[in-house]
Amino acid sequence: MDARGDQVVTEQVPQAPIRPGRRLPEWIKVRVTEGENYQELKELVRSQRLHTVCEEAQCPNIYDCWNRRTATFMILGAICTRACRFCAVTSGRPTELDLTEPLRVAESVAQLGLRHAVITSVDRDDLRDGGAEIFARTIRAIKRRSPGTTVEVLTPDFAGNLEAVTTVVEAEPDIYNHNTETVPRLYPSVRPKAVYANSLGLLRHVKAVRPDMVTKSGVMVGLGESIEELQDVFRNMRAHDIDVLTVGQYLRPSPKHAEVQRFYSPSEFVQLRDQALALGFRHVESGALVRSSYHADEQVPSQGHKLLAG
Repeated sequence: MDARGDQVVTEQVPQAPIRPGRRLPEWIKVRVTEGENYQELKELVRSQRLHTVCEEAQCPNIYDCWNRRTATFMILGAICTRACRFCAVTSGRPTELDLTEPLRVAESVAQLGLRHAVITSVDRDDLRDGGAEIFARTIRAIKRRSPGTTVEVLTPDFAGNLEAVTTVVEAEPDIYNHNTETVPRLYPSVRPKAVYANSLGLLRHVKAVRPDMVTKSGVMVGLGESIEELQDVFRNMRAHDIDVLTVGQYLRPSPKHAEVQRFYSPSEFVQLRDQALALGFRHVESGALVRSSYHADEQVPSQGHKLLAG
């Protein structure tokens, strides 16, 4: 128990071993705190029949974020039409398109009094717009119901459909996020249905539609990329005017997923952060457990469209 009476356990993040006998580094640990905020959010998500990427993707930061009253809602169902080799979300043929979902998400955000809500989704390549209209309805519903809540979207690539991107941008989220995920060389083996140029082009299009909108992207490390390849990705991101970057360690969700090739040390994450900041990113989160939504509320634009200090 901590000083507030919350149950606290420190444990290593579950992961299939890279090879027999190899353990996770000691710095990859999670503080499990099932406090009042965490329990409230968990119960509401269940009662409203909603999904969160925090749970579906086995995010190690779920306790930290939920206890800080930030959450990442996953719309458009829980089944993804793609099967990226790094992702724990279930893949297959989607069976639902719930038009009432935006209102339920907005009501949940209001009931919880969330100060920052992140909205993401599975890939829905079966839909003409990839689900962009549902994204837009969700953003608008949250802003009507909770005008004090900031909204970040983490969208799929919409299969290169820039009209779909425009649909989301025109709903005026506070931050538009789309992850590059890895270096171009590894796309065929890790992210086979995606196109590296499309991911960068999507975020450039966001700026073309709304130059003042904060754009964001993220990469995983440990999949077999080189430092030089990462640096090239960082430079490409800045050439596409991306403002915020997240860098985190890839952790293997199960034995069927891509293997971890190596673990980056804490000092290496600091070096990557410093290199990225030197290129002109306005905010960089870099660390073993950093994920797309890690401390996302600290990256929200304030008046004048300047980023809050992290």
